[in-house]
Amino acid sequence: MNKMIKNKPNLKINLQLFAAVGDNAVMQDARTGNVPTEQSKLIIQDFVKGSAVMGLAKYEKMTKPKKEFTYLADGVGAYWVNEGQKIGVSKPTWLKAEMEAKKLGVIIPVTNEALNWSVPEFFANMRSAVAEAFYTKFDQATLFGNDSPYASGQNIWANIITAGNKLEEGSTKKGLGTESSKLMSMIELEDKEPNGWTTTIRFKDALRTAKDELGNPLFKDKTKAEPATLHGLPIGYVKSKSWDHKKARVITGDWDYARYGILKNMEYKISEDATLDVLGEDGKPINLFERDMVALRVTMHVAFMVLKEGAFSALTPKAGE
Repeated sequence: MNKMIKNKPNLKINLQLFAAVGDNAVMQDARTGNVPTEQSKLIIQDFVKGSAVMGLAKYEKMTKPKKEFTYLADGVGAYWVNEGQKIGVSKPTWLKAEMEAKKLGVIIPVTNEALNWSVPEFFANMRSAVAEAFYTKFDQATLFGNDSPYASGQNIWANIITAGNKLEEGSTKKGLGTESSKLMSMIELEDKEPNGWTTTIRFKDALRTAKDELGNPLFKDKTKAEPATLHGLPIGYVKSKSWDHKKARVITGDWDYARYGILKNMEYKISEDATLDVLGEDGKPINLFERDMVALRVTMHVAFMVLKEGAFSALTPKAGE
């Protein structure tokens, strides 16, 4: 390298092109690229923590857009044998599945002054907004298939409909305690083990009424040490805007049969002249140029799939509600 430079004394090298975006770089000079590793990790951390589906489903590590893996569909068996008798060999059923990560993007308008922040400072300030936008959209798609990029049927609600695992609220006349127990039994009839619930904060009032046959409460609210539970199983609360209130009140299932994966690379771009779908206080779409604002676009790739029919059930609203 030194020899090449000596032979070409007029060659000018812009060292900035060879350097990674440093802590001192400002967004004005770094309008596109990869979100810095540390900030990307924190956004993903908040994404996973905020998503009810990710909090219940099983994680699959991904290093490329498509991943093929095997899972145990039916377990191994045991045998009673007499002395000297040959022990039978069980034949567990292993199935193959392939997950594909889909691009998930968010656009957030910010003030023009934000371009003067350092890159790490900018994404530290944008961290919660980006994560919330990601987990809201992800839960919408994976729970009810709303605006979903995944294959038809690859969401929790479609799994429930296919299996017919629905129970209308109030149909048992004995309250949520009995209804929630019946939802669990739908999964157990498929030889699956319910291991979690998901609903919205709006449903907490109904949860507090859930009692067993002796009148003991079945719902325990969240404490600092433990999550909220129903029948002793954890509850993952979903943002109301991610929940389809016309379809379900609460969902349970064996969440080991729901899988998700995340590719770590997260990209961003700054735009100054876009017109956003977001409405301003005047009821019109926000025009960045008119408002002296910029828009941050962040994209990442996330995978999801449901492995087994009959793994989930739902309590549905009363007819007409």
